[in-house]
Amino acid sequence: MNYRFVDDARFDAMIAAGEFLEYATYGKHRYGTPRKPVDEKLAAGVPAMLEIDLQGARQVRAVLPDVFCVFLTPPSWDELVRRLTGRGTESPEIAAARLERARLELAAEPEFDAVVVNESVQQACDELVKLLHLRP
Repeated sequence: MNYRFVDDARFDAMIAAGEFLEYATYGKHRYGTPRKPVDEKLAAGVPAMLEIDLQGARQVRAVLPDVFCVFLTPPSWDELVRRLTGRGTESPEIAAARLERARLELAAEPEFDAVVVNESVQQACDELVKLLHLRP
């Protein structure tokens, strides 16, 4: 993963110029996936994998209708709650907001081409690699 930080003015200019494949704002934080590196990989026949949220996946699908989207899901709702609250990194208010957003995102599972249940990082990665090799 390569992160490139830009100020708000540059970020706005990149949006205006259509330089993002997808982008979002969460609170005071903004992020986006620059389109050029993805286009270059695809043009070279190299698959590109993006780790993005539902909003980003919908944006990418709108621009690249043939994209193969994989939905990464927790084993259960209870496990998701345990993982999020067990970290203790968010206040109860932020954790509740994240869980509410998760409910909406989990309902979007049918929009995706494949589903990987995230039992463990290694298992999920192995399944993603298998899916990658199955794609033409």
